[in-house]
Amino acid sequence: MTDERSATLHRMVLSDHVCPFGVKAKALLEEHGYAVDDRHLTTRDEVEAFKEEHGLRTTPLVFIGDERIGGCDDLQSYLGQR
Repeated sequence: MTDERSATLHRMVLSDHVCPFGVKAKALLEEHGYAVDDRHLTTRDEVEAFKEEHGLRTTPLVFIGDERIGGCDDLQSYLGQR
């Protein structure tokens, strides 16, 4: 039996810009033992469509299991890092 915790991270990774909050969210998840399904949004159109679909103003967006956590600040609160 495995006790692997998993998370899905949607973050902006463009050719000219990588979202620092996405990088931080990935590091936090890994530090807390989560296996991260790291999904990159690689064009501005993809980023904008994703934000619209999920009702976001910014990225990243983290899910732990099926639970929507939110962005990096939300993740920090969830993990008790504040």
